[in-house]
Parts: sequence; C-alpha cells; structure tokens
Amino acid sequence: MRAAVEKVRAAYGEQDPVVVEVANAEQLDEALALDVDRIMLDNFSTEAIREAVRAAAGRVALEVSGGVTAETVEAIAACGVDYISIGALTHAAPALDISFAVTPAAGKGGS
Repeated sequence: MRAAVEKVRAAYGEQDPVVVEVANAEQLDEALALDVDRIMLDNFSTEAIREAVRAAAGRVALEVSGGVTAETVEAIAACGVDYISIGALTHAAPALDISFAVTPAAGKGGS
C-alpha cells in the first residue's frame, strides 16, 4: 500500500485526492500512516466503523462503502464517518434506453 501511494503522489503530487480502500483493521492502521486524503472502509461492521473513527481521530476523512442500505445508513452515520456510499441506490435503478435515431419522412429528401 505504501509503495502504491508513493507512486501516485510522485506522479500527481497534491493535485488529485488519494483514496485508499481497506478491508480490515490491519489495513486501516497501514493506511493511517500514509499521506492519503480519504480512507474507504469496505464492508466494515458498525462496531468496526466506530473503532476506525476512534483510530483515525479526525486525521483523515473516512468513507464507508459496501453493504450499506437504506436500513443501515442511519446507524452508520451515527458512528461519525465523513462519507457514506450507498451502491444499492444505483444497483437497483432500472436502465432506460432512449434512441434519438431519426428516419426522414418518405419523399422529403431522404434516400
């Protein structure tokens, strides 16, 4: 993780935010030691989220993703994270296929 963040910072400096996704407390500890702008907590339980908020102590923005639903978002927000991603909002959205193909009317210059 350190090598990847160092490569990104060397290539882009401070112009773009660096977000690191972590899946457990060990990865969180590693990410907290790096120069990142946000840490994404992937599929953390609410108790693990509370622990992450305590560990980060406001040093870096925390975002929760994975497994977030309309039913769990309030409890997650109460943990004190900065951002919450709810993929269920877009996963369940039906697609709408609209075509703007135009067919010229017969005898009106169409070929």
